[in-house]
Amino acid sequence: MDTTLRDGEQTSGVSFSVSEKLTIAKLLLEELKVDRIEIASARVSDGEMQAVKKITEWASQNHFLDKIEVLTFVDEGKSIDWMLSTGAKVQNLLTKGSLNHLVHQLKKTPEQHFYDIQKTIELASENDIKTNVYLEDWSNGMRNSKEYVFEYLTFLATQPIERILLPDTLGILTPSETYQFIKEVREKFPIIHFDFHGHNDYDLGVANVMEAVKAGVNGLHLTVNGMGERAGNAPMASAIAVINDFLTDVKITVKETALHKVSKLVENFSGFRIPVNKPIVGANVFTQTAGIHADGDNKNNLYFNDLMPERFGRKRKYALGKTSGKANIQKNLQDLGISLNNEELKKVTQRIIELGDKKEVVSQEDLPYIISDVLDSDAIERRVIVENYVLGHAKGLKPSTTLMLKVEGILYEAHAQGDGQFDAFMNALKKLYKTHSKKIIPNLIDYAVRIPPGSNSDALCETIITWKSDTKEFITRGLDSDQTVSAIKATEKMLNII
Repeated sequence: MDTTLRDGEQTSGVSFSVSEKLTIAKLLLEELKVDRIEIASARVSDGEMQAVKKITEWASQNHFLDKIEVLTFVDEGKSIDWMLSTGAKVQNLLTKGSLNHLVHQLKKTPEQHFYDIQKTIELASENDIKTNVYLEDWSNGMRNSKEYVFEYLTFLATQPIERILLPDTLGILTPSETYQFIKEVREKFPIIHFDFHGHNDYDLGVANVMEAVKAGVNGLHLTVNGMGERAGNAPMASAIAVINDFLTDVKITVKETALHKVSKLVENFSGFRIPVNKPIVGANVFTQTAGIHADGDNKNNLYFNDLMPERFGRKRKYALGKTSGKANIQKNLQDLGISLNNEELKKVTQRIIELGDKKEVVSQEDLPYIISDVLDSDAIERRVIVENYVLGHAKGLKPSTTLMLKVEGILYEAHAQGDGQFDAFMNALKKLYKTHSKKIIPNLIDYAVRIPPGSNSDALCETIITWKSDTKEFITRGLDSDQTVSAIKATEKMLNII
């Protein structure tokens, strides 16, 4: 099971848009061919609800609905109501897998917790929702309160559930413990389907996955690029390679050739950069730099191993350095594994033409940024338009902006100075709103800029701004080859949202 869209999105600073979540979900199931995907946590936000609705709508039409899973809570049916409103049919119910969590967080007895869980499972069954159960902090439970864990598993064995999910929530397990604990659980409950959910706090995620499979676990939870809270989750690409090369009696459906493609798309959408030396998907892992290595490969592939780049849809490269002696757009989209309908393709094509006027080349790495910008812009009704502006920046003078804003067809103009061009723009904007509107501009609390990996100084620039008002916190994005302009576009989206 891939949990990039749920646990992976808990990576600090990562928030996928609705269109990005849908695109990733399609790739995971159709291209990468994972068995199941966990896409969201219930009751988190309106945006999360819209994303789940979009994914379940697509999944229903393509016979994938039973592969879509949502994290839920023991909350007197509120999560079930949320699921019913989204069309999701499989819940992953979060419960307490250690006595420590149960006593200190819930302040309940095991009997009280089991009763609440039973009622939640019954309510799910009545509403045609299947249930998997997470034992949160299971690894600590096995270390410190094993009697409680087995009491709980004995209770769950009587319930109409599909799977029991065993998380190493805090990433504390050693490989030997992982093998021992899962072996013990499997021997006591041989008929139940168990999943292992490993975290990577000690960089043991893949090793623990390997031992879990050896011990007979039925399922694994992985994320693309190892995304997740703190040090992340066990990474998909490395786990798949390990299973295929060292556990050959285990057969899996995941397509190795799609791993790199999906990895790069998730990197672009998330802004979560892949280390260049990350196994399987890192930029440098199939690049030989030293001249002696290139020489050895020429003579008898002396520096090859079983991790051939072609397995993962990649090519071997030899870096040169001090130690080394429309149809067109469609094709690029196909290489990335992205499908767009005719209307979306038309809009993306038009955007590329516009960018081509500012930038000589639009690279394949730019495409996910362009798609995200175009599709997200379509979702926002443009009642406020930044009609015109003049940005002034001269040495020795304060930057200034003259701004013309069209609101519901009426033009407003203001001039202001600031510490930078964008600060001057925001000051002019605040002046207009203070004079002509009762709306209050939200506070800018985070501002991030990114360009596609390997780009030059003329690269497309995506600016991601986090805004905070009295009632909510939200993110907008802008795309342009000019950094200040991309920030202004992100700001225009914010104005339309408020």
